[in-house]
Parts: sequence; structure tokens; C-alpha cells
Amino acid sequence: MAGESAISADLSFHQLSASGVRALALGEGDSDVVDELLAAERSRRLLMLRALDDGLSRSGPSLGSGAAVSPDEAWALLERVQKQSPEVFDDVLMCPHTGMWLSLALRRLRGTSYEDAPLWVVTGHLSALAAAAGARAGLDFSMTVPVRRGVVPLPTLGCAVVEASEPWSTAQVICGDGALRVLGARGEVAVPADRQESGPGWHAVRRVALGSKSHAKRLVLEELDPYRTFPRPSEPTLMTAAEEASWRKLLADAWGILLRDDAESADAMRPGLMSLAPVSARERFRPYSGTAGDAFGSVTASHPDDAAQLAATLVHEFQHTKLGGLMHLEALTRQAPDQDQAGPEELFYAPWRDDPRPLGGLLQGIYAFAGVARFWRVHRHAADAAYAPLAHFEFALWRTQVWSTLHLVAGHERLTPLGRSVIEALRERCAEWMADEVPDRELELAGEAAADHRARWRAHHLRPPAAAVDEAVRAWQRGESRPPAALEAEPELVPDPEGRHFDVTAILARYRVSEPDGAWRRTAALAGGVKGVDPGDVLLARGDLAGARHAYAAQLSGEGGSVAAWVGLGRALAAGQDAAARLLCRYPERARAVRDALRAGTGHGADPARLAEWLGRGGTTER
Repeated sequence: MAGESAISADLSFHQLSASGVRALALGEGDSDVVDELLAAERSRRLLMLRALDDGLSRSGPSLGSGAAVSPDEAWALLERVQKQSPEVFDDVLMCPHTGMWLSLALRRLRGTSYEDAPLWVVTGHLSALAAAAGARAGLDFSMTVPVRRGVVPLPTLGCAVVEASEPWSTAQVICGDGALRVLGARGEVAVPADRQESGPGWHAVRRVALGSKSHAKRLVLEELDPYRTFPRPSEPTLMTAAEEASWRKLLADAWGILLRDDAESADAMRPGLMSLAPVSARERFRPYSGTAGDAFGSVTASHPDDAAQLAATLVHEFQHTKLGGLMHLEALTRQAPDQDQAGPEELFYAPWRDDPRPLGGLLQGIYAFAGVARFWRVHRHAADAAYAPLAHFEFALWRTQVWSTLHLVAGHERLTPLGRSVIEALRERCAEWMADEVPDRELELAGEAAADHRARWRAHHLRPPAAAVDEAVRAWQRGESRPPAALEAEPELVPDPEGRHFDVTAILARYRVSEPDGAWRRTAALAGGVKGVDPGDVLLARGDLAGARHAYAAQLSGEGGSVAAWVGLGRALAAGQDAAARLLCRYPERARAVRDALRAGTGHGADPARLAEWLGRGGTTER
């Protein structure tokens, strides 16, 4: 068995060099550091193969009706490949989506399902991997492989489309005399002699060549492999010719930007970033991207607004990749000694998310956005004059958000020694960035966006003590001059599944700094094309404070108004009603809770501005 022989010969304890640990702790690291992580990842994949072999041996007949897909034949072919073409074996093994499949297959064997495919189809992907490796190694073989809804994936090569009457069936992959064929139940697909070319029934993997000579980088544009998406596999989604051309141009431009503005990240990505799975474009300034720790080297990304945004996205996601590789060697957090395993996990505010996050997820966000801040810090000085304001804003926003979150978790009892080292090193680096000058307008807009996001998060996810809210309602109804001190007690975190789009102030700020003043005021996006933006938000961004106050108050006076309108009202009141504004911008959850309790008890609420002004007479100690 290929996995077993490799384990006995190659596996050893892995450790990073001291310089590598220091570089990664700072959020940095070049290709030498990534090579160390990749060596460890290779051993991890081999161990997962061994675990899969053990699991398949135990499962036996329980694999079901696909018994014709033989794991023994797959192991035998992989072992042949490993002996005769070790570079091909390693390339297939280290394909990011091989890691994702291994992780999901092992989970499936243990009873956790992320897809509707039968177990034999999931585990039978091993035969598809073996067939792809055998074909690439030039071996002669015949292998039965699964057919997934009419598609036969051959990872790292492409996929064949065969006619099938059932969602799950089998096909034969035959390789001999240099020819590769896929035989389905109702026909045959002949793979072109140049397997990097598509043909009838055959879709070849798309590859992109970036840079040249010492700066050359090859990348797969992955649209075929079922395990390119996570946690659930997906069918192929073929790009149009125009989409492919756009991605190639954007990737070439983004690579050029990285070589100029973040050369160390580009150097690290050269061996470590292997594939990008494109998805459709999202709203302007709201790109989607993702990585999985089990898919080292893969990025999923939506079509970006521009090359600089794509460069920042690649940095962001590769930060996750590096940290994931580090965490495969040593944990950054430990279980709280007094925490019940079945109890709720401690959650935190993450200024780049709408939902509360566990400590591990928060550390991933800190690490990723530290890389983003580092990128924008340099790019703002290299960008053209029209783009520089946006780059200044991005740097100012993300250094602020990373800095505040580093202070939130510094010294946490669940950090391991390595976790503490990472946090302290990032604080050291971020402290340098906090001293950098940023133009006044972009600095102010970044501060507003950061404060607004946090306030919206509080309004949705924090709840003052119920007894204190009831006491405040009685005090209001009695006409007392100030709310009870009990309302200042630490609120409870109650995740609100309806909370979303807390970044609207940042999105509007990006419109403001990227377009001429008149243009952004007229843009249709601000009239309703940005999800989560209320009319009051647009009026506030345009400087119409009176109009914004009226719009927010009208929302809050009616039924079902936006929770975030409390925050907007606070910002609109800032010029005149200091106590109310301070309360709503710092503790909007108090106004929401008291108003909701009044409405529940009496059938009507209270004038939002008057209630906020009254609540503002109480303490407003920072928390």
C-alpha cells in the first residue's frame, strides 16, 4: 500500500526553525518557511492515507453497492506510481483538494456526512486519484472509478462527462499505449493526447502562468474538482471564455502588485499557493474568499473589483494557509481547564465578522487581517493617485481593527506558549503601524467605520441583565431623572442570527474615497443597491444629519425597525445631544432592550431620542 510504504520510509518528527517560527509569529515568512510547512503537510497527508486504509479495511462490505470500486486496486496503482514517478505521486498527494477529500472521507467513515453521495462514492474517490496519477506517470492500467452525476473526475488532470441514468454509477478508466479513455455505461470519452487540452466530453484543468524567470508562478484555476469547495463537494462550474480571460488578466496584475508591494508574500506563495477556485462576483467592496485548513494551498475567491483587491485577498487567504500549517504542528489554544466539554464555547467580538467568534476563529482573523493591513500599508504609497485614498482607508481600518482585537485576547488563559508568542509578535508589529501617518479624511472615515461596526455588533448580540431592564422600565414610567445603575452591569452575549451587514459604514466610506464627490452622492448603489444600507445611512453619509435623525427615529418608532438604526441615530445626534449620542454609540443594546420591554409591556414604545437622552444620563463607563 502506497501510504504504508511511504510512512515507514519518510515520516519523522517535524519542527520549524527558530527563524521560521519568528517569521510566522510576525505574520510573515518566505518560501523557505513554507517549504518547511509543506514537508510537514506531506507527512500529515500520508498519515491520513494510512487512517483511510485502516477505515476501509474495517468497513469492508458496508461500503455498499459500489464494491466494484476496489480500494485494493487503487492502493496498488498508487504504489506503482510512487515507485516509478515519485514526483507525480507527490503532486497528486499535495493537491489541496486531495487534503480536503481525505478529511471529509475520514469524517464520513466516522459517521459525519457533508454530502449526499453514497459512502462508496466518497471513498471511491481514491480510485479516481490513483487513475489520474497512473495516467500522468504513463503507466498502463484499467481502474473502476465512481461517476458523480455524469462526471468522472480525474484530479489534477480534468474530468470526463459521460451519459449516466443514475446519479451515482461507475466507469472504467483505461490507460495504455499512451492513450487515456473513460468508458461509461453508454459511451466512451477519448482524452486528447495533450491532456491539458479540452475535447469532446473532456474538460482539462486550466492553468495560469504568472510572472517570468525567477518571478514565475503557476496556478490552477480550479473549476472541476468536486472537493474544491468545502465542507460540501460540488459539481463542475465552467467559466466562459470572457470569465477566464478576465481572471487571467486580474491574476497577472495582482501578481505584479504582490511582487512589487509584498515580495515576501509572493515568494511564500510561489510554492504554497497552488490553486484558486473562482466563484461569481459579489457586491462591490464585498468580495468573498475562503480557505480550509485541510486544503493547504487552495483559495476560493469571488471575481474581484480590481487587481489590488485580488492581491489583498490572496494575502488574506494565504495568511490562513500559513497559520493552518503552523497549527498542524502545534496548537495556539488549549481547552479551558474548568470548561464543560458539552457547555457553550466562549465567544468574542471580531471586527471583520457579523457573528461572535470562538477564540480559535478570532486568532485566524487577527492573523489574516494583519497580513491585509501589511499589504495596504505599502500599496497605498505605490497606487496611482485615484486609488491611493481607498488604500489609505483600508490600511487605517484594518490596522485599527487588528490592534484592538490583539489587546482583547492578549494574555488570555487559553493561549498556549506558541499562541502567546504569535499574539505578542503581532502586537509588536502592529504597534509600528499605529504610528504611521494617514491622511485626515481617510483616518476619520476608518475610525467611524470601526466604531459603527462595533456598536452594531453590540446592539444585535448583547443583552443587559433582564432584571436591570425591568427596573429601568419602571424608572422611566415613574418619570425618574436617570436610569438605574443596575443597567450598567456587564451585558450577556446572546448571538442574534439575524445580525448581518455590520460593515455598511465601511462600504459607504469606500464609495466616498473611490469616486469623485458628486459621483458617489448620485450613485445608484447608495439608493438601495448595497445590502444592509438604510435610507438613514445614506443621509448620514451625505452629511444630512437632520434627515438622518428623522429617518432613524421613524424606523425605531414603528414595528420591526432595524436594530442598527439605534447606532445610526446616535451618530446623527452626535452634533447636538451628547448624552444620547454617547449612549447609542457605545451601549446601543441598553436602548434596544428598554424600548423592546416598554413595547412588550404597554403596547407602545417611547420616543427614541428622548429615551436615549434619558438613558445617557446614567454611567457610560467604557467596557
